[in-house]
Amino acid sequence: MKSFNILLVFLVLLVGCKNKQKLSEESENVQNEKNYASFGKLIDFKGAIGSEEMLDEFQSLKDADTLETKFSATVTDVCKSKGCWMKLNLKNGEEVMVKFKDYGFFVPKDIEGREVVVNGIAFVANMSVDDQKHYAEDAGKSQEDISQIKEPKKTFEFEADGVLIGQ
Repeated sequence: MKSFNILLVFLVLLVGCKNKQKLSEESENVQNEKNYASFGKLIDFKGAIGSEEMLDEFQSLKDADTLETKFSATVTDVCKSKGCWMKLNLKNGEEVMVKFKDYGFFVPKDIEGREVVVNGIAFVANMSVDDQKHYAEDAGKSQEDISQIKEPKKTFEFEADGVLIGQ
């Protein structure tokens, strides 16, 4: 009986180790399948909607509505001082301002034109003149461009808890 118990424990450990190894290999494949660099919470690119569909989602949101989602888009602008925000292209010239949850992580400052997948919460906001000027300065805009900002602006915003950046 004692040898049966030992054999049983050995078999359970053997099967458990094989499953753990298999899961580890699968998660590596998910991250490397499209060769993304990960920032913030570890996320997967599967299930992300496209930027055109995301614009439709933003347009259906009302003030104070939020939507938990994951989408992919192309980076149009990044904070040049720290990488603490980025803007993503939706369609028809529309953009979404992406900030990072609790400033828990930043992205590289040289990712304009690259595909990203962001996971988090989408919402519509009214950006103050001061905030618009601050972001314009961060983006390296000229003083002439910054001085032309005179009214609050309705913006599409996103608080990301995880980001994948295409290599």
